Amino acid sequence: MTDSRFSRRDWLKTAALATTPVLLGALPTVSDAAPPVPATAKTPALSAADIAAIEAALGKKGTYVEPQATHTTPLPRNDLKVTIKGEPVPISFGFGGWVAIKHTLDGKSAMLMSDTVLLQEEVNPLMSAALAQGLEIGAVHNHFFYEEPRIFYMHIHGMGTPGELARKFAAALKDSKLLPANQPKPVAAAAPAQPGNNATPSAGPPTGKELFDLPALDKLVGYQGVVNGPTYKYTVGRADLQSIMMGTEMTAAIGLNSWAAFAGKQADAHIAGDIAMLESEVNPVIKTLRAHNLEVVAVHNHMLFDQPRMMFLHYYGRGPAAQLATGFRAALNQLGKGKAAGMQDMKH
Repeated sequence: MTDSRFSRRDWLKTAALATTPVLLGALPTVSDAAPPVPATAKTPALSAADIAAIEAALGKKGTYVEPQATHTTPLPRNDLKVTIKGEPVPISFGFGGWVAIKHTLDGKSAMLMSDTVLLQEEVNPLMSAALAQGLEIGAVHNHFFYEEPRIFYMHIHGMGTPGELARKFAAALKDSKLLPANQPKPVAAAAPAQPGNNATPSAGPPTGKELFDLPALDKLVGYQGVVNGPTYKYTVGRADLQSIMMGTEMTAAIGLNSWAAFAGKQADAHIAGDIAMLESEVNPVIKTLRAHNLEVVAVHNHMLFDQPRMMFLHYYGRGPAAQLATGFRAALNQLGKGKAAGMQDMKH
């Protein structure tokens, strides 16, 4: 069994040396903040046995993203009914947590990273349960304003073997609504029409495909999204940089991404999302979102000891979907420009 504390300690010693020049100089740009890992380094794949161990421990099938060698399990809070400013919004709008596992670049260990969706009173019990399992807490914060009930998000991470990490995480969740076994059972799909029955089957609720003009939104954003029930969501990675946390490459499938979710309908939509930024990009993104009348609701970290240092900004807006999509695209345009105007350019 991997000694996760030993591997983490060794990594921290290396990281302390590697970050010294950054601390002594100006804020890094995309080019000079790259971690000391060859660009050709590739994460070893999870084996079929690894994936089977993860899914057995969590009690749920996940998704293996082969190009990123990452296994992800969604953890939606289907037990909750959430409103924003008194209006119901679907859980898929931003109240679905997840847990992801992948190997370190050297293949000697693996990392677990998660984003858990919690009521206020659930935060500290889960925190204590995770710590008791040898896992660590990376962040606790909000993603929204105006929501009822009040929701917080806690990032949990750990190092070890894939199966060991999944078992520790499941043990931490055993008394929580986050564990798949503790979630409500999915509503059964409508039964197909029987021979001789002329009644028209009742139509299901509209999905994002019917509620939004998907080709128009895709053209504005420059990416293709994914329909998830009544919502439509874009997830965009940071192909312009390589981010390393504790020897692990952080990619879109393990949380290093910018996203935008749409709920409502084309003419009157909600948008919520997250922008993954270098420190020098934070204020250019804030200025751009405000110029497009989108509300900034949080700026914070999700990860610890990551190189280069990544920040995350959550935003919310209401209006025509095309207008909201334009604001999201404008924020994406601020990323990957190199040395953005920031604190390093201010006069003291």
